Amino acid sequence: MGVKKIIVSVSSDLTTDQRVAKVCSSLHNANYEVMLLGRKLASSPPLSKRNYPCNRFDLWFNKGVLFYANLNIQLFFYLLFKKSDGLLANDLDTLPANYLVSKIKNIPLVYDSHEYFTEVPELQNRPFVKGVWERIEKAILPKLQFAITVSEKIAEIYFQKYGCEFKLVRNFPIYREHSDTIENKEIILYQGALNAGRGLEELIESMQFIDTAELWLAGAGDLVDELKKLVAELNLESKVKLLGRLTPDELKRITQKAKIGVSLEKKLGLNYTYALPNKIFDYIHAGVPVLYSSLEEVVTTLRGYNVGEELKSHEPQKLAQQLNEMLNSPNYAQWEINCNLAAKELNWQKEEPHLLAIFKAAFSN
Repeated sequence: MGVKKIIVSVSSDLTTDQRVAKVCSSLHNANYEVMLLGRKLASSPPLSKRNYPCNRFDLWFNKGVLFYANLNIQLFFYLLFKKSDGLLANDLDTLPANYLVSKIKNIPLVYDSHEYFTEVPELQNRPFVKGVWERIEKAILPKLQFAITVSEKIAEIYFQKYGCEFKLVRNFPIYREHSDTIENKEIILYQGALNAGRGLEELIESMQFIDTAELWLAGAGDLVDELKKLVAELNLESKVKLLGRLTPDELKRITQKAKIGVSLEKKLGLNYTYALPNKIFDYIHAGVPVLYSSLEEVVTTLRGYNVGEELKSHEPQKLAQQLNEMLNSPNYAQWEINCNLAAKELNWQKEEPHLLAIFKAAFSN
């Protein structure tokens, strides 16, 4: 049969997308020939060396309908004329081009939905744009044979709506033994996108009532300027650091220094309600106890592991009280131990077989 070549598409600039990197490495290690496609921004740093080739498109537009049209047109012609035996589309914004090419070339397509795309907070007050994406979803998803997603509830919703069976491949980190002990600093860490619905404003405000720790925000997003302004207005420059977007290796080093990791998503739209945020498991793998929102998938997944506490309130003073209690909790040492135990169960090595099984099925048809 020979080595199968898979072209993987994503709309990011590839720099910080750890799920895509893990998937591509797993496929490469399973003897598939992998090529990864993304886009290049003016601010995009050079890519670190990988064991598979990458290509980033220079697009004319970087947001809005023209961006998505530009992306899919370039993807379509590239995929059409590039030799491949199968395609992997990441998220709904790369699916139209991949689906059309898979039909024209009669090759298998695997769809990886990283989130409940049409229910992201950014679309909740934009009914026309949301409606366009829902029509695309409705037109294509019922016709898909091979699909994966990151949470069980999202898989259930897609099956109920479209009859499309999504296999579960959760976005857990790769498990690695810790060879040395890193002393936890008095740092409360948030890592991830600085976007609406993440509880970031309240988190910053809570630092007015926390004297023994700093807050570090690692990431970029739509709220960066607003958050910087809020920090200045509250005179918290000495207690709150915005670190910007970091490489995965930089982020890993920062995470290991933290005392508490936070994931404070609000239930804004079904995407957040049924989310299983990657950051929680990055904290756990770094041995850092977690303060996490009571999202359904999070609570279900962490049940029995006792790796921190469930958030009681987003109200800044109550949030500060809970963080202060966690920083000084007699349970802290046990949480650290439990993080290391949980990491041995909730890891990419346990999820990888589900990923490889769906590609084996795709190429056996």
